[in-house]
Amino acid sequence: MDKAINRQKLLLQHLNPTSTHSPQPHNSTIFPLMCSAGDGGAYERKAAFGDDVVIVAAYRTAICKAKRGGFKDTLADDLLAPVLKAVIAKTNINPSEVGDIVVGTVLAPGSARAIECRMAAFYAGFPDTVPIRTVNRQCSSGLQAVADVAAYIKAGFYDIAYGWRSNLNGTAFQETDILLVNYLIKSKSSSTIGTGIAAGVESMTLDRVDRLRQINPKVEEFPQAKDCLLPMGLTSENVAERYGVTRQEQDQAAVESHKRAAAAISLGKFTEEIVTVSTKIVDPKTGEEKNITVSVDDGVRSNIDMLDLAKLKPSFKKDGTSTAGNSSQVSDGAGAVLLMKRSLANKRRLPILGVFRSFVAVGVDPGVMGIGPAFAIPEAVKSAGLKLGYINLFEINEAFASQYVYCCKKLNLDDQKVNVNGGALALGHPLGATGARCVATLLHEMKRRGRDCRFGVISMCIGSGMGAAAVLERGEYNL
Repeated sequence: MDKAINRQKLLLQHLNPTSTHSPQPHNSTIFPLMCSAGDGGAYERKAAFGDDVVIVAAYRTAICKAKRGGFKDTLADDLLAPVLKAVIAKTNINPSEVGDIVVGTVLAPGSARAIECRMAAFYAGFPDTVPIRTVNRQCSSGLQAVADVAAYIKAGFYDIAYGWRSNLNGTAFQETDILLVNYLIKSKSSSTIGTGIAAGVESMTLDRVDRLRQINPKVEEFPQAKDCLLPMGLTSENVAERYGVTRQEQDQAAVESHKRAAAAISLGKFTEEIVTVSTKIVDPKTGEEKNITVSVDDGVRSNIDMLDLAKLKPSFKKDGTSTAGNSSQVSDGAGAVLLMKRSLANKRRLPILGVFRSFVAVGVDPGVMGIGPAFAIPEAVKSAGLKLGYINLFEINEAFASQYVYCCKKLNLDDQKVNVNGGALALGHPLGATGARCVATLLHEMKRRGRDCRFGVISMCIGSGMGAAAVLERGEYNL
């Protein structure tokens, strides 16, 4: 009996720790506050903002050309480990306090990649008590990982995991423990902590987009199911044809993307978000292996122009408009984002890069899957209690220029607010890592812009006909 009581005391100490101050009565009442947003607009905040899920670190590797770039001979686990290590090293968080690591990844077989991610966590210094899993929602996998971690932190799931590791020393929960935990969580009376890492990794050098091993003949009876099998390039052509996006508009978008990315690199804008990776590269002719460090995106072409792009032939359709020059590059890369509750970040005196405000995934016609952001962005903005005009910056993945141009036109977005440092047409699109990359790029740009930049949106289209979007608020806005 005494042993059971002691175990429950340990749980109570974790979930409702004692304080040197007098205990405060729990008050679940929420009072709306009106704060200015954007150009004088009103934004509803909640007084209980200590429960905000915040981002305290966001880093990425350089993005390199698949099969030809700096990471062509780097394994996926060696891509992921440096960014996992960086978010811990740069914040001085104890790795054992991380409730979970969720990794977005697309092309590799699920079980194999999951094992590689677990290996990467060990390389990065995480103990065996920290779990890891993968998530695959195609091109939004990295952003989905961020959304999953944010939701788990909000729900308090990682608090229990940390309590199990730190307070019970690995001893299995007993039934009475679980009942007590469930009661405390449901009553929302416990003072909780919660930390998780969202990441993304893709080696498009090693893994490729494969067709289904066996296609169900039933798809012939369901046109939209059949359209799920369309190559992405053909869906790009469908968007251009259906919505009147011209070849010139697509090429111009590509030129602007490269121009902005080249300028960002020249000005050192990506330096703060990129983790230098030490790796090896093999000369394909001699087989000679050389040690290198990679810290700069290698797919950006600063001298590209409309004349160059006009010479390129269509890649997916004989009379089409989508080319290698106005489609995203296939790439290798990784990224990682460290999330926690604001109350914990304040307690640890960690700078807050951003606040996770909302996430939405929507479905669209698979035959024009690239239009996804045009429908996901308004829903995410609405979910955050905002209007589109309040958004100061957008990071919209440039899977293809056709869909990127369409989405910007559909939403009537200000060109000076969208992909200000270039996008996937220049930087590349390592599928599972793109969401994490966009988080790092957006939040560091918002930090540079300061109080004139409060809200940002990340969005991308998703193969088989979906779109995803998230709204982030600059973390230090109200300090």
